[in-house]
Amino acid sequence: MAVVPASLSGQDVGSFAYLTIKDRIPQILTKVIDTLHRHKSEFFEKHGEEGVEAEKKAISLLSKLRNELQTDKPIIPLVEKFVDTDIWNQYLEYQQSLLNESDGKSRWFYSPWLFVECYMYRRIHEAIIQSPPIDYFDVFKESKEQNFYESQESVIALCTHLQQLIKTIEDLDENQLKDEFFKLLQISLWGNKCDLSLSGGESSSQKTDVLNSLEDLKPFILLNDMEHLWSLLYATCKKTTRKSFCY
Repeated sequence: MAVVPASLSGQDVGSFAYLTIKDRIPQILTKVIDTLHRHKSEFFEKHGEEGVEAEKKAISLLSKLRNELQTDKPIIPLVEKFVDTDIWNQYLEYQQSLLNESDGKSRWFYSPWLFVECYMYRRIHEAIIQSPPIDYFDVFKESKEQNFYESQESVIALCTHLQQLIKTIEDLDENQLKDEFFKLLQISLWGNKCDLSLSGGESSSQKTDVLNSLEDLKPFILLNDMEHLWSLLYATCKKTTRKSFCY
């Protein structure tokens, strides 16, 4: 049996994981802090001085988190009791059990990158829920809405294509089905370009019709198993007596 490769982590200097922890995550945290600060007047209008103090507390917790990350401090357990707190802390203990470090503690640059990034978002959530009465506040709402509205042209084009596909799909032959399947897979793949976490919170909206860009983007696919996936799915499809299964 093949040995499972080590998880990507920030100790691999120059890697995506390293740049994520060194640059991208601190940039996201800085933008979150700035967003809270810009809403200070709103918090005061809704909650008075209590809202202002809550904003200060949330910013203090997030600034502490940013410092822990940038100085490669140990990853600490969550403290605010929430529905998933125990699960997160149990997984942190599991990660620590895998380490060879003398102090046995998970650190930002030496823990699996995916875990570290997800943990960062969970700590952002913790900072907010620890700061009532602004514990309802969505620090990413503005950027999500902005990118959605800026992507409307592409969204409308994709919805129009899907509506037309639904109307005609049962009339398509195997090659036509495969072509549409490949289009949808590629749209799903390149949709990741709009992920705000990848851009560090900067605008990453899709302002053009992605369907017209698929051919130009194909050379940038590093590993393409679409043909193999189609063969497996279509073989399964032909074995079933339910025609709708294929669609």
